[in-house]
Amino acid sequence: MALSDTLGILATPFTIIERRDDSHDIAAILDIIEKNEAGMIIAGLPLAMDGGIGQQAAKVKAFVESLARRTQVPIEFRDESLTTTEARRIMLTSRSKKNRQRSHDDDVAAAVLLQAYLEEKRSANEQPS
Repeated sequence: MALSDTLGILATPFTIIERRDDSHDIAAILDIIEKNEAGMIIAGLPLAMDGGIGQQAAKVKAFVESLARRTQVPIEFRDESLTTTEARRIMLTSRSKKNRQRSHDDDVAAAVLLQAYLEEKRSANEQPS
């Protein structure tokens, strides 16, 4: 999971929620949303390389639909393809060898996904109407 600053400029890795079951996981997400006053949820969707929705993406969509029923915070999907690859590249250049652990991939990948969203929105707002 990643969060942005209040201005929506910089995404930062925040935490990794260890999966248990949907009820627990949704409660953990809702707690983070409330404590951090999140105004938007960006959910990574693991699309297939052809852009299609495979089995894992269908599971994610079902989970997010359950989450959406429990919050008023808007949710948008973003393709998360290659975010883990980008996260590993970032980690190789920014973290010492002893701190490079697989468990950190997910929070950095979430930050990569969120940063791309923030830059996309900022770019759209800068375009002339």
